[in-house]
Amino acid sequence: MHHPHHDGSPLHVSNPYPRLGETVTVRLRVPHGFGEVKSVFARSNPDHEPKFVPAQLVGSAAGWDWWEAEVEVENPVQPYRWLVVRADDAAFWINATGVHETETRDAEDFKLAIYPEPPHWLRESVMYQIFPDRFARSDAANDRALPEWAIAARWDERVDVLPPGRSRQFYGGDLDGVIEHLDHLQSLGVTVVYLTPFFAGRSNHRYDASDFNHVDPLLGGDEALIRLVEAVHARGMRIIGDLTTNHCGAGHEWFQAAYGNPEAPESEFFYWLNDEHTEYVGWFGVKSLPKFNWGSKELRRRFIEGTESVVGRWLKHPFNLDGWRIDVANMTGRYLADDFNAEVRQTVRRTMDEVNPDTILLGEHTNDGAADFQGDGWQGAMTYANFTRPLWGWLSEPNAPSSYFGQPTGVIPSYTGRQFFEAHRHFSAGFPWRSRLGNMNALDTHDVPRFATNARAGALPVAVGLAATFVGMPVIWSGDEFGLVGEDGEASREPMPWGRVTPQGEEVLAMYRELMPRRGEHVALTDGGMRWLHAGDDVLVYVREHAEESVLCVASRAPYRLRLAADAVLGGGRAELLFGPGRLVAGDGEAGVELAADGISFTMWKLPGVVAP
Repeated sequence: MHHPHHDGSPLHVSNPYPRLGETVTVRLRVPHGFGEVKSVFARSNPDHEPKFVPAQLVGSAAGWDWWEAEVEVENPVQPYRWLVVRADDAAFWINATGVHETETRDAEDFKLAIYPEPPHWLRESVMYQIFPDRFARSDAANDRALPEWAIAARWDERVDVLPPGRSRQFYGGDLDGVIEHLDHLQSLGVTVVYLTPFFAGRSNHRYDASDFNHVDPLLGGDEALIRLVEAVHARGMRIIGDLTTNHCGAGHEWFQAAYGNPEAPESEFFYWLNDEHTEYVGWFGVKSLPKFNWGSKELRRRFIEGTESVVGRWLKHPFNLDGWRIDVANMTGRYLADDFNAEVRQTVRRTMDEVNPDTILLGEHTNDGAADFQGDGWQGAMTYANFTRPLWGWLSEPNAPSSYFGQPTGVIPSYTGRQFFEAHRHFSAGFPWRSRLGNMNALDTHDVPRFATNARAGALPVAVGLAATFVGMPVIWSGDEFGLVGEDGEASREPMPWGRVTPQGEEVLAMYRELMPRRGEHVALTDGGMRWLHAGDDVLVYVREHAEESVLCVASRAPYRLRLAADAVLGGGRAELLFGPGRLVAGDGEAGVELAADGISFTMWKLPGVVAP
């Protein structure tokens, strides 16, 4: 895998957030072992018409030649790739999926986008996901009367995965309970708290909002959210909410006004299947979740346009949220011939910039989300295709039975390390680098089984290490740090085991506390590039590179011993062990670097920064 390399990091791109008409300097690194190079071109594609610009050799360092070219940004999203011609006249195309001997598709080009730069803290973040009903219960919860839909449960009671308990079982976690455990979050290196919905609904998950104007009184009401945000901010952390732009609940005031009343102004907010407005479209046919029709200008005014909209008001004083995660962003605005997705995401982001540009906007997309994440709205993806599913394939027990992200396979497909690498690269290539920096790298979430349920023995540190060091944002779903298991998305919503953590759970917690904070300690992990060095069946090797430092990572699911070329691991002789049991021996001169470990493991070393001519 010792090939020419380019990515969107500062080592290779002079300005990843250009203006329209600006010229950006891009650099390609070619190892001497690739063969003598005759010429290099940067091929951009303005207005879908290829333009080739000759690159200049600007110098050599540590066994690599550095080539440089100028790319003019002529469209809001400007694709580009490299063409390398060797002295033997062999031609190679380099794009976001790697090095190719045949011409490549435009969709896999590197990309520059002109949209406003996301907050820098997004790419420095470690995110912690909280499902409020199951995280922690303050004493104030004891005085709250249960609504008619709720089925009361003790905190130590098992989760009921079958209806009606599945959505109605109620443990009474609240926002003041979250405040009581912020020390725990900080011990994990967490910088961003992500709350699943806090609006009132008719379920424990609250994705069926009946009101977007107030915090559910069962969580402590508006004042509790204000207290929580202030407590989070006082610790230098951030906090974001969860918003359902695809649907609301059947109990929502807008839907109640429109149901059976075609003359109501709110009738245009939904998709109706009969003239009486008593039959309607629900999310995946679920009648408790009526789907929004974003063709309605009034819906846009109330929900997403301007500082007084739902999107805007929660980012302002006194609530001061730091952003939104958008539920089923992939389906938002899409129904039959309608596709308002781009208009919705662009309007949401425009409103957020108007209220507070130092906020983030993340969108859920369960599959190939690249087309929606070019930077014009969503700033990062909560997606499973890029990281989570490939990770499961490589580190789960072979053919483990599982409800695999809604796919009807019945088992988790087994991947080799090479297949993990190829799947990750395949689904990441379509994202501009700026969007990859905001993508959420989760082992699991509240919607799927927990990773630990089917993980190979000893695989948990490997998975956490990959999440902590990949391009993107590591995500901890609350309870993962205690090694909790769950066979489906509902079972994974077990209440946090405060005061009853097992010895095994304490070991997992210690591992998280040692590994996750590394993310914020190394600029290479937040602002650095990513270069793959090896992808075998059982071992993956990559390096996160920056001018100030680099971090070399080795993930394995078996014992290994391998040797890499000296110019592949720059500065290997000065490696400093950061985490893990692996061994690194750097030979003299051209001897290269030997990496080894005696079993399944994750190891990382600090290396010197990359010196560019």
